[in-house]
Amino acid sequence: MHRGDDACDSLLTSPSTLCERKQMRHTFLILAAACAVAWGVCGSAFAADRYVIDGDHTSVNFKITHLGISWVQGRFNEVEGTAVLDADHAKSSFTMTIAVESIDTKVPKRDEHLRSADFFDVEQHPQMEFKSKRIRPTQEGGLEVTGDVTLHGMTRPLTFELHGGKTAEFPQGVHRIGYSTEFVLKRSDFGMKTMLGPIGDEVHAEISFEAVKQ
Repeated sequence: MHRGDDACDSLLTSPSTLCERKQMRHTFLILAAACAVAWGVCGSAFAADRYVIDGDHTSVNFKITHLGISWVQGRFNEVEGTAVLDADHAKSSFTMTIAVESIDTKVPKRDEHLRSADFFDVEQHPQMEFKSKRIRPTQEGGLEVTGDVTLHGMTRPLTFELHGGKTAEFPQGVHRIGYSTEFVLKRSDFGMKTMLGPIGDEVHAEISFEAVKQ
């Protein structure tokens, strides 16, 4: 090895150069750690939030005309469902399943008739289901949900708007979100044509639900 090389090695290993190298390495580690933290925070902020509908704080109500002079009102008491809310709304989804047998119009005899083959035919079709296909935000701050509703063995498209989106923590550590919506279905579209005329065709539905973050 030439003496010139020895001189260069001596310069590279001088105390001041070693100190500079240590400072550069320290700075690099700090930057790397900062990037990792930033990535973790951003990833968390944009991760999808998953919810399960709380049936105890959910109501599915409906009303239908009787003889064209009054409204008969009722509800379904057993409801399940899920919601996935993502900053990228194309990745969001909403499902709801209703036990048709849980129909309740406060008149047991009428409820039994509604469960029969004349209407819902719960033995053959025990559930009513909705599954979203598309969710997008509205100018009013809600969510427009488009999907398919299956009732009485038939599937039809349905679009409605979810209003709300407020959140709450109750009890401590349990995070909730709430929405409500209204829409109209024609029972004849699902093959339920018994007593059309005396009983209206249009069923006006009102749904309000809370969902618990998982």
